[in-house]
Amino acid sequence: MKMEYKRLGDIASYINGYAFKPEQRGTEGLPIIRIQDLTGNAYDLGFYDGDYPEKIEINNGDVLISWSASLGVYIWNRGKALLNQHIFKVAFDKVNVNKDYFVFAVKHKLDEMVLKTHGATMKHIIKKDFDNTKIPFPSLEMQEETASILKMVSDIIDTRQQEIKKLDELIRARFVELFENGDYKTEKLGSVCTKITDGTHKTPTYLDEGITFISAKNIVNGELDFSDVKHISEEEYQEIQKRCQTAIYDILLSKSGSLGAPVIVKTEEKLGLFESLAVIKYDREKLLPEFLCEQLKTDRIQRQFTTGTKGVAIKHLHLGVIAETDVIVPPIEEQRQFADFVKQVDKSKFQKYNATILSHNIYVFETRRRFICKPTLII
Repeated sequence: MKMEYKRLGDIASYINGYAFKPEQRGTEGLPIIRIQDLTGNAYDLGFYDGDYPEKIEINNGDVLISWSASLGVYIWNRGKALLNQHIFKVAFDKVNVNKDYFVFAVKHKLDEMVLKTHGATMKHIIKKDFDNTKIPFPSLEMQEETASILKMVSDIIDTRQQEIKKLDELIRARFVELFENGDYKTEKLGSVCTKITDGTHKTPTYLDEGITFISAKNIVNGELDFSDVKHISEEEYQEIQKRCQTAIYDILLSKSGSLGAPVIVKTEEKLGLFESLAVIKYDREKLLPEFLCEQLKTDRIQRQFTTGTKGVAIKHLHLGVIAETDVIVPPIEEQRQFADFVKQVDKSKFQKYNATILSHNIYVFETRRRFICKPTLII
């Protein structure tokens, strides 16, 4: 039987959030939800204590779709709040549809929507193109079956990701126990580094094959993720090397996007870096990579990163701020004990990470089978 499709505009109504002004963001009232509050990249949640149109209020269970900068679909579950601009609240007021099915179907269409985005600085999809996007629309019974299976696999993935997160928290707690309450003097990060620089500020010419080229978006869950990388020529790589060289066990730090996220380079592969990544070449006689990387994740360091040296909120992390960051440098033997603990925990993380990848592949297989009927299972 031929699959029926429906336009998103024929399934529901989409209510845009309100363009709150900076001076309307305060410390009391209902939280104002922006795109970065949905993606987890925000450190400065704002509040509004005043009158507002009822249509921008969101509550648990509401489906939200960000249509600018970072496209995504979310089910809200953090209580009453107010919706900022560039996000739709979905009102299911046109046809009978399973809400969970709708969410999975729209997620599957996000890559297609990205291709329709406009704008030089802030990419966005216009309302007409959004409304005209079509999703498979089977019977309600089939929608419920699809949603049930995809939700089951998604829950497994979420559980494993939470287990990995708890292991990260264990490492963080161990660091605090050993070092945060100790009597260690601080030093400027720049004084214990041979070089702190960033990648190329010029967008290179991308190739289908060549030298791996990465940016801040390739830092995922505390590791370098090579599943979605660009490639550049040997010539452009050598040009970047004049400014920025990477070596195994260097620390990379995101300067924009998810600001201040550190990662250890664990490969000897040639890497070209975009300017959204800084490379920290620390004195290896004074610091161990596991110790420095974990220290850069602490609240104390993150506050310095996100506010800058003058306490002013910033959207881009400047090299000068990184160099002026205060770090502790305990005896190398104390660092080594901590590093050994991290390596043991990382073994458990690696096993759970592999299990997560397998579950993700099953999810991809099921979405292809149910939404485009071209399944390819990768184990």
